[in-house]
This record gives sequence, structure tokens and C-alpha cells, in this order.
Amino acid sequence: MLQATALVDSLKRELKARGITYAELAARIGMSEASVKRMFSQKNFTLQRLDEILNATEIDFRDIALIAHDESRLISELSYAQEKEIIGDTKLFLIAVSVLNHLTVDQIVQTYQVTEAEVVKFLVRLDKIGFIELMPNNRVKLLVSRTFRWIPNGPIQNHFREQAYSDYLESKFDGENELLRLVNVMLSKQSIAALLNRFTQVAREFSQQHQEDAKLPYEDRYSISFMLAARPWMPTGFKELLRPQQAGPKLVRHK
Repeated sequence: MLQATALVDSLKRELKARGITYAELAARIGMSEASVKRMFSQKNFTLQRLDEILNATEIDFRDIALIAHDESRLISELSYAQEKEIIGDTKLFLIAVSVLNHLTVDQIVQTYQVTEAEVVKFLVRLDKIGFIELMPNNRVKLLVSRTFRWIPNGPIQNHFREQAYSDYLESKFDGENELLRLVNVMLSKQSIAALLNRFTQVAREFSQQHQEDAKLPYEDRYSISFMLAARPWMPTGFKELLRPQQAGPKLVRHK
């Protein structure tokens, strides 16, 4: 299933690189745009449909298979020990995040109070960790996949939770490029599963956009962080007002 997902993702990237929209693809293969969007969203292709798409777009299957294969060899998570080493040194963490954002050594030096020698020293450590491959002339090759994430409840997420939450949420989220929405709903287990799956897809799509925008000049790219979160939750004040017979089952049912 993971290989199939990687194959569909590489096909989407190839379509985007060629400027082929879902609407245009739909016209070429005789489907509605909504059906094409649903097919890619659910990653549900028959071999016949995949063959139709490849023929209609003149995309070589070997090309997308090679991209998917290369992606599958990259790491999607570090080990606990590797994360702990990175978060244990502020400058090392800074360099790790910078290379994830495709900054060059010169751009890191221009942006932060670090010397070129320091940056290279930390790049060597990241190379030993397996996060990157340090190439000639201090060029960096990332060894993480497009779906790379920090370990859930791992050292880096815990660091963010303990030290950055208050700073991150300090904003009123009413400025330029800021948005905050808190939505409380009651859903079936099936709808909750669909919602979480959609969140995962959104995160993957923005990760892919991050990779594509890395081709733009550094001055045309801006740092932005977003969180996707969902869990069974009720304000403490609401919980205190629940009738005894409702307190347990109602909260458990949403897990």
C-alpha cells in the first residue's frame, strides 16, 4: 500500500510539473473533474485507469516508478536517539531545520549568527546521523522523504510542546498569513477516520509544495508553521457539568 501511495504521489508531481490540471486530465480520459480529484485523493486506481492516464499524458511509467522507488528509500522518521542528539544542541537543531528548508550554507550564515565553519561542523554531524549527505563544496543532499515527520511524542515534539507552544499560540492570529480555527463537532467513527485521513493528506500536500517551492529564489520564500490536531476533547468547564452517567461513556466513545 505504501508503494502504491508513493506511485500516485509521484504521478501527481509529474502532472503538476507538466502543468496538467485535474480538469485537463479529466477531459483527456473522459471523466468528470470531481471523479479525477476523488480518484487521486483516495489513491484508488485500477491498472487500466493508470494506463489510460499515462497514455493521455505521455508520461512514462518507468519515470514515476523510479521516483517512487527513490522516495521509498529515504527515511520518514529519525530514531529517538537521533532526535535527542539534534534537539540537545540549539545550533544543530537550527541547521537541521534550515537544511529541511533548503537553505544553503551561505544563506544560513547570512540569516543567523553562525559562521561558515560552524555550519559545516554541524552539517558533518547531521551527515553522521544520517539526516543528510554532505556533498563536495558543502552542498547538501537531504536523506529524508517528502513525508518526513518528527516522532510523535518524541524529543523534538516534546521540546516544542514544553517551550514553543506558549510562544506559538501567543499570537492573536489576526495578522497577515495567520489563521486559527477551532471547530467542535460530533462525528461517527467512520467520519472521524475520514477526517484524520484528510489531515494526513493535507500535511503531505504541503510537504510536497515545500519541495517544489524550494526551486524559487530564497528571497521569494517565507517561513510559515502550521499545526494539524484532532483529539477527543471537552473544555474542563463542560466536563464539570456532565451528569455522572454521561462522563465516562461519552468521552470513551469518541476515542
